[in-house]
Amino acid sequence: MYNEGKIYIGKSGNEKIFIYPSMANRHGMIAGATGTGKTVTLKVMAESFSDCGVPVFLADIKGDLSGMCNPGSSSEDMNERIERFGLSDEGFSFKTYPTTYWDVYQKVGIPLRTTVSEMGPILLARILGLNETQSDILKVIFKIADDEDLLLIDTKDLRSMLTYVGENAKEYSLSYGNIAKTSLGAIIRAVISLESEGGDIFFGEEALNINDWIRTNSEGKGYINILECEKLVNNPTMYSTFMLWMLSELFETLPEAGDLDKPKMVFFFDEAHMLFSTASDELLEKIEQVVKLIRSKGVGVYFITQNPRDIPNGVLAQLGNKVQHALHAYTPAEQKGAKAAAESFRSNPEFDTYDTLLNLGIAEALVSVLDEDGIPTIVKKVNILPPQSQMGPVDSGTRQAFINASDLFAKYESNIDRDSAYERLNILREEAEKKEVEAKEAAAKKKEEEARRKQEEKERIAQEKAAQREAERAEREAQKAEEKAQKEAEREANKKKNAIKSASKSVASSAAGTVGREVGNALGKTVGGTFGKKLGGNLGASLGRGIIGTLFRLK
Repeated sequence: MYNEGKIYIGKSGNEKIFIYPSMANRHGMIAGATGTGKTVTLKVMAESFSDCGVPVFLADIKGDLSGMCNPGSSSEDMNERIERFGLSDEGFSFKTYPTTYWDVYQKVGIPLRTTVSEMGPILLARILGLNETQSDILKVIFKIADDEDLLLIDTKDLRSMLTYVGENAKEYSLSYGNIAKTSLGAIIRAVISLESEGGDIFFGEEALNINDWIRTNSEGKGYINILECEKLVNNPTMYSTFMLWMLSELFETLPEAGDLDKPKMVFFFDEAHMLFSTASDELLEKIEQVVKLIRSKGVGVYFITQNPRDIPNGVLAQLGNKVQHALHAYTPAEQKGAKAAAESFRSNPEFDTYDTLLNLGIAEALVSVLDEDGIPTIVKKVNILPPQSQMGPVDSGTRQAFINASDLFAKYESNIDRDSAYERLNILREEAEKKEVEAKEAAAKKKEEEARRKQEEKERIAQEKAAQREAERAEREAQKAEEKAQKEAEREANKKKNAIKSASKSVASSAAGTVGREVGNALGKTVGGTFGKKLGGNLGASLGRGIIGTLFRLK
């Protein structure tokens, strides 16, 4: 209840126990064993914050918080508690609360999404279960995406980016350090596994605007944002990382607020041990930092867990408003834990804190809050008030009616798939493939042209050789012809010469013969008679031949 301007959560005897709104952003804790009343305390506090005009976020692990949209109902137990607390005189009534239902898996609530970039490499590495080396490489992948202006919105963007970097690992390693393909392969397998668990639905757009949770209705009541977690909690790592992401989003989105009269929002983190059980030192440091600093943004964080020892000391020290339900202490370890829980309170001289803690009944708790000066009050045994809204889950028809009636449903209903790394890298890959094909075609064309050029050169050389051979043959034939003509000319010349010689010889012979005959005749006449004629003829002929021979020899 919201009473006297404060968060009224229970009574210690006749004393009302409040959480002061101005101290509500100093965080808190609701702890206790199973079945001791933690859910009732959570509901009472969430209703009171809503009445105070403070929006609330809470995770519905068991499905029994969804009934807050309906008024509670009378029962024998409820009426007894109302009477015992004297609530009828204080304006207690069953009523509804402005409720918005959200669901990561988009089945029983408004789709709740975020982008891979907004999740960031540290939280994403935890969801994926990566080792230190793989986590470092994932950080490099995010760095490359930022440097090259590639949006990482959904898991297919991330897979595409991992594949692209793997294909170009040699080039990127020069600027970003060694990028082992085996590690990239391991990350891709982890992403595929996450997709099979609903990661392909969770990562996308329209991504949640955290400011859509910080709203009040027309009556000034803060909206109670309920996240369906029955399925999500089956993957403890994803559940806890998702809740931490929401805290981080609140921290990064909201401006500094300083000390406020009341928080801007209160965040209830159920099953908080899941957040810390497998967290690395780096992640624990981040959690502690967020819890410390988010107070100044006007956000109160309340962890719900079975045992305070589930929460690291650095975080536990930041929790000023504590509601501790009963703890079991059957083993030495449990006894040690219960003593540590009891010793975390300012002792009350009226009772032994440890013994009281072990013997608390259902809906009873040890409570210590920060007073108006921020000082922890002494611990008190408190009976927690009953809730004003319906206990247990709402029926599916009513839930769906609330979902459809929400103005946020239309905003987040459809999944928007805009151009991001997947599309951009596909274009780059297609362009690269096109260039590769063009390069191959150009290389083939060049090779073909080179082969053609070589063939033409070969044919040219062959033609030149043939022409040269033909020229040489022609030259040889011409030379032969010339030689033949020359020989022929020589033969003709010789022939003519011989003819001239013969003719000359004949003429000379004839002349010599004539001379010889004339000489012979003269001699014969001298000698006289037939003998003289014969002697003169023979002598004349010999003389003629001798003269001709001498002449030709002289030539």
